[in-house]
Amino acid sequence: EVQLVESGGGLVQAGGSLRLSCAASGFTFDDYAIGWFRQAPGKEREGVSCISSSDGSTYYADSVKGRFTISSDNAKNTVYLQMNSLKPEDTAVYYCAARHYGSPSYDYWGQGTRVTVSS
Repeated sequence: EVQLVESGGGLVQAGGSLRLSCAASGFTFDDYAIGWFRQAPGKEREGVSCISSSDGSTYYADSVKGRFTISSDNAKNTVYLQMNSLKPEDTAVYYCAARHYGSPSYDYWGQGTRVTVSS
């Protein structure tokens, strides 16, 4: 059974930090890129960051560049999103997703973890 399980969300003050984890199982981790997405209340889901588990290449949305860092521990089949200098506008439910390199879209999604940044 494919599973993506996010953890690490919570309530933090503006300027603070959180580290999200995405633990993957049930598929060949090295064959997938892992992405982080977020959806704020009343807004569309947006891509935040992604990482290629094969070569470590990364992508960041402009809104998080310089503040968030994505990393992958292939031995643990886990991807992390270190979020620093958090802002109230980072408040959202954060989801991780897995996309096979041959797939045009993300194949598997986690259930999400809520991040709330207070001002």
